[in-house]
Amino acid sequence: MPQSPHNRVVELHNLAAHAHDAAAVAHGRGDHLSAHELSKQALEHSRNAHKLSEELATKAAKPSKA
Repeated sequence: MPQSPHNRVVELHNLAAHAHDAAAVAHGRGDHLSAHELSKQALEHSRNAHKLSEELATKAAKPSKA
């Protein structure tokens, strides 16, 4: 069964949170290169979640055709 757009937004936010946590761990180990890459990944997930959320809000704001 296909995933709903709302569930996809939640998934992207969760992926971003996980990447942020992993970046913090890497930074704590002194692995700044990995931390930087994971932070970039988190930012990308956050941007994708935001974009999809905006698309869903725009779609919801449009009057439905009956």
